[in-house]
Amino acid sequence: MTNTNKDEKVLTEHKIPLTASEMGFLWTQYLNDSLAVCVMKYFKSICEDKEILPLIENSLSIAENDIKIITEIFTKENHPIPIGFTDEDVNVNAPRLFSDTFILMYIQKLEIIAMASIGVAIGVSARSDVSNFFRNLLISVSELHDKARKVMLSKGVYVRSAQIPSPDKVDFIDKQGFLFDFLGSHKRPLTAIEITHLFINIQTNAMGKALMMAFAQVCKNEDIRQFFVEGKGISNKHIKKFGSTLTNEDIPAPMSWDSHVTDSTVSPFSDKLMMFHTTTLIAVGIGNYGTAAGTCQRMDLSATYTRLSAEIALFAEDGANIMIKHAFLEEPPKAIDHKALFKKKK
Repeated sequence: MTNTNKDEKVLTEHKIPLTASEMGFLWTQYLNDSLAVCVMKYFKSICEDKEILPLIENSLSIAENDIKIITEIFTKENHPIPIGFTDEDVNVNAPRLFSDTFILMYIQKLEIIAMASIGVAIGVSARSDVSNFFRNLLISVSELHDKARKVMLSKGVYVRSAQIPSPDKVDFIDKQGFLFDFLGSHKRPLTAIEITHLFINIQTNAMGKALMMAFAQVCKNEDIRQFFVEGKGISNKHIKKFGSTLTNEDIPAPMSWDSHVTDSTVSPFSDKLMMFHTTTLIAVGIGNYGTAAGTCQRMDLSATYTRLSAEIALFAEDGANIMIKHAFLEEPPKAIDHKALFKKKK
């Protein structure tokens, strides 16, 4: 194929409208990246560790490049550019609210969350420009995660999941009690996968608890402060529940992040940004619980995840109502409401 034919093929493909999936993931990525730009600008202003600072600059560069590419795609499609978050949503001169270690762990955990989301986006993107964008983004994010992991290991702050002995032979399950031992006094030991999900969900809640504790200290609106205080309590309860499941079987639970929040009461972020960040993490938590419930083979654990998912879903609804009340919630792209159009004709 000649270069001319290749160019014509690319030009033709770009005339194909964005699918709902492509539009939705690009829109969401834009909002997340605009938030990341604000957060990383603040982190850059307070970070003193010379090993962590390059990670912040890398994260900031990725987010700014994403915004540029998504803006170009949306402009070509005559799609409105989301507002997201701007310099008005960050105060880079605010005092330190988080330790440098918190920043390091935050970057590593956020890249894990991003990799999972980007993987789904790649799977539903048909257009080459959108697919290439997310594939390149996955490479950038995974490389940043690897850099953060290495720095955490060098500083001794990387928390490994528990170790268990390797089995000495392959075995098969021959009793339904492996799945359904709700009432038995002696439950079977946790599997490696079950330990993994408990570990992940403790760490995610630990980050969420620390963020909401910090946000409650600095936010301006009282109803938003109460929301963060409630969220901190929910996270703490879930950490204890998952932690006790591990410790009851003599498996160590990950540490909390509470000590990495300072006593500052000056907000580096707008209430809008902090609410969006919190509701985004709530959505991640619901997804994590759903995955854990679907993969755990001890039904008491699956039931726990289902029950706790319902609790944080109600909390997420409260958050959405607060964001609507304060006009913080930007409306995502949506389908045509044909029924409303029918009514207009009457």
